[in-house]
Amino acid sequence: MQNTVYNGCVAHRIQNFDALNTSALRGDALSIVEAAFAAIDTEAVIRRELKLDGNMLTVGGRSYDLGAFDAVRLIGFGKASCKAIQTVESILRTHIKEGQVIDVRGGVCQLVDIATGSHPRPSAQNVAASERIVAIAERSEERDLVIAVVSGGGSSLLCWPADECGQGERLYGESERMGMTIEEMNTVRKHISMVKGGGLAKLLQPATVIGLIFCDVPGDLFDQVASGPTYYDTTTVADAQAVLDRYQLTGYTLNDTPKDASIFERVHNVPMISNTAALRAMEDCASSLGYAVVNIGAARYDTPLEMVKAMQQALESGVAVIAGGEVRLKVTKGGGSGGRCQYMGLEALKCLRDDEIFVPFASDGIDNCPAAGVIADASTRQKADALGESVEAALDSFKTNGYFEATGDLIMTGPTDANVSDLYLALKKKI
Repeated sequence: MQNTVYNGCVAHRIQNFDALNTSALRGDALSIVEAAFAAIDTEAVIRRELKLDGNMLTVGGRSYDLGAFDAVRLIGFGKASCKAIQTVESILRTHIKEGQVIDVRGGVCQLVDIATGSHPRPSAQNVAASERIVAIAERSEERDLVIAVVSGGGSSLLCWPADECGQGERLYGESERMGMTIEEMNTVRKHISMVKGGGLAKLLQPATVIGLIFCDVPGDLFDQVASGPTYYDTTTVADAQAVLDRYQLTGYTLNDTPKDASIFERVHNVPMISNTAALRAMEDCASSLGYAVVNIGAARYDTPLEMVKAMQQALESGVAVIAGGEVRLKVTKGGGSGGRCQYMGLEALKCLRDDEIFVPFASDGIDNCPAAGVIADASTRQKADALGESVEAALDSFKTNGYFEATGDLIMTGPTDANVSDLYLALKKKI
């Protein structure tokens, strides 16, 4: 797709940019969203961070002589892993012996097998692909180099052994109903798995491991991504049991994570990109468009409405308020459609003033449906009223996607091959 410049910012990701761009305020908001997507482009990040000069690979401030290794193997899991591994393969080419990736979307590599798995619930196909990753890990030896791409979504995609799948599927359903935080859920996930919480690092020893970490956890907690398969884990079985007790959940079989620090001596985890980088790009673009910026960052609010109110409270004329992370949403009814961002958009419509706009969106382009998020403003309300659409009815039924589909205010990007959690933008018209 050819790049187009809107208000000084490059737009290329939002497929329906022109249809949504019906006012100056909307145009500014959409350009700021585009800046976020550009900042987290997985291929661009890999090409910036990995450099190969002859046999010398440089990444994360370290250099590795590929000629000193008997084999170079690639593994990856999560929503950025397919694109990342394709890019790594294009850089390393003939140095690679084999590899295995599991992502939500398929793809083609010359030397690496790419499997398609399910998300957010684990499945048998996830287990099958994870077994192939485990097999690669177990045959890796001291003179081998393993490059592991770890990205958001990996907690459900990397699933081993088989009994983790059933427990993980049940945990996701219960966490959605109870409104668990991602930290609470990952604490339990680490202790029902043999690959999370440093388990994969244990299987990979004694190989040299480079972990390329694409962070989707609020607060840039890189060791929490995909439940930390290549990081030393400080949580215990008691911590996991405390989470289960807090929500009165039973029937889980817990095991401890590796606590021998020597396992991680040859593991080098390298942060690639995070929610903070996307927020920084949004801030730069908003400033270039003449807005004063309030960056809430990875603020923690229990509900979508609390996040909306916090952002609106900081809004003044000519101000852009940005935030990122993942609000807690208790889904108390089945049969809904749409995700957290669309739910938050509806909450915003209840309190937005006529000169304000609110744009919540998922960085992976998939807010629990084919839409990335929504753009919500006074015109959205007007269209909905004319169509007889009810905000309260949509919120109560969790059928948020239908509301914004009717008004034509869904943001469509397609899968972005990136994932740094959700991003939020509020703008107030300049005087």
